[in-house]
Amino acid sequence: MGQASAETGTLPPLAVTLGDPSGIGPEIIAKAWQQRETAGLLPFFAVGDMRSITQVSDVPVERILDPADCIKVFDRALPCFHVEEGDTAAPAQPTLDGARCAFHSLEIATGLVKAEGASGLVTGPVSKARLAEVGFTFPGQTEFVAERCGVARSNVVMMLAGPSLRVVPITIHIALRDVPQALTTDLIRSRALVTARGLHRNFGIARPRLAVAALNPHAGENGHMGDEEERIIAPAIAALIEDGLDVTGPHPADALFTPRARTRYDAALCMYHDQALVPLKALDFDEGVNITLGLPIVRTSPDHGTAFDIAGQDKADPRAMIAAIRMAREADLRRRATSAGV
Repeated sequence: MGQASAETGTLPPLAVTLGDPSGIGPEIIAKAWQQRETAGLLPFFAVGDMRSITQVSDVPVERILDPADCIKVFDRALPCFHVEEGDTAAPAQPTLDGARCAFHSLEIATGLVKAEGASGLVTGPVSKARLAEVGFTFPGQTEFVAERCGVARSNVVMMLAGPSLRVVPITIHIALRDVPQALTTDLIRSRALVTARGLHRNFGIARPRLAVAALNPHAGENGHMGDEEERIIAPAIAALIEDGLDVTGPHPADALFTPRARTRYDAALCMYHDQALVPLKALDFDEGVNITLGLPIVRTSPDHGTAFDIAGQDKADPRAMIAAIRMAREADLRRRATSAGV
């Protein structure tokens, strides 16, 4: 099913889910196809309701039944593996049928990548609240893909990457008051090990440099502003150094993201969601990519939401989607080179 040929060196295309059909996913994917030549994008195909594309764009769209057909279609039209679920969802008007379509599209696309019909998975933005209403029991798409790949949630890492910065939140979607209890030395160490392997495997960094942020102001000020640095974070860093990793910290977060500081590490490990995402979005909002590390497949996503408020108005910026498609392709190529011993 569309697998690369050793003789021709042809790569399988990427599978790109449209996400919620009422969001900006269809528009930014159509724009990514429009800009494929200037952006240097290799073949990819959409997975979802192709009607949601034609509602917001005049790009030519062609239905495919097999990922292998993408290569033949890509130059003349945006290939789409059509998934239909009830009535056509209108832009900016999310429905339960639309959420079911996003759910089924994600499942189909993940299966195609696992079967090697596609070389990587790029996921469009979804509404978590709507997905929950149709029986989606996962915190997000990351956890769903991990489960389908047979990987424990604890063994995958969400990295946000842009041109200026890469960050990993140690804890993710939990209340700020719960962060100190959720942090453990083992959790930090596990996230750091997956991050280091992911930087090597997906970004080609031979010896990744990791900077670990403190939890408290001034890194706890020797225990006067909290003792998590001494009890939890510093022991994790010591263990990681013993493991042979290049790790520094705990660094006060207020100085970790300055231009000079960012030259000293390849990724910053942050203790909670906003500590990681605020600097990433401030620096690289239009080109931020969510890449899942620790999976047997490549998975990326633009680091923004469905933006229902501007869907269908030709206002959506495709740069993050283009960056996600490009990053998935580059990660796939690096993995193949590593496997080939290049």
